[in-house]
Amino acid sequence: MFKRRDRRPFLRAVFELFWPRGGWTRAARYMQHRLHRLPDSPEKIARGVFAGVFTTFTPFYGLHFVVAGGLAWLLRGNFLAAFLGTFVGNPLTYVPIGIASLRTGYWLLGIDRHEPHHTSLLHRFTMAGQDLWDNLLNWLQGNPTDWTALNAFYHTVFYPYMIGGILPGIITALVAYYLTVPVISAYQKRRRGRLNAKLAALQKKKAESTARPD
Repeated sequence: MFKRRDRRPFLRAVFELFWPRGGWTRAARYMQHRLHRLPDSPEKIARGVFAGVFTTFTPFYGLHFVVAGGLAWLLRGNFLAAFLGTFVGNPLTYVPIGIASLRTGYWLLGIDRHEPHHTSLLHRFTMAGQDLWDNLLNWLQGNPTDWTALNAFYHTVFYPYMIGGILPGIITALVAYYLTVPVISAYQKRRRGRLNAKLAALQKKKAESTARPD
């Protein structure tokens, strides 16, 4: 019932991950429109946005909705705003986010090494996921497992990424928070003004029709 009538080719679906239909400008306007229409206070919506934006600086790929939802619950923020905030992380931004988080992590942890090039960073995450899957299959089948590669990935990429993403994540999320509050407040104020004007016009029209002689 809810399936697409025209199934997208695989290559087109992959392309739209990097360049959505209508372009990123239209996608950003759609996200802005959705945020404006949320039925909540500006502060609560902004706390949700904070949670979503901060989550994009964590290395928990595939779980960002879960992490954002949990953080929004802790901050008493709007859950839908948190989910929308995670779209700050996308195939065009994950590379600079990852490199910034790793650089910060190496600096905070005192690790004397250069951050991986973006291709090797993506490659390491891909290989780690494959190693995890292979080891889980081996464990279920009773075959020997080898966690050496995953252990190296944790210490050289995942842990520095997780620690290093905290600082830039908080800074970026705070910027998003303080931008969201006045924007949502202004929108809601204008919307209430339009609704009050329509209500006043309807009441005036009703009063005129009632006072009109038969």
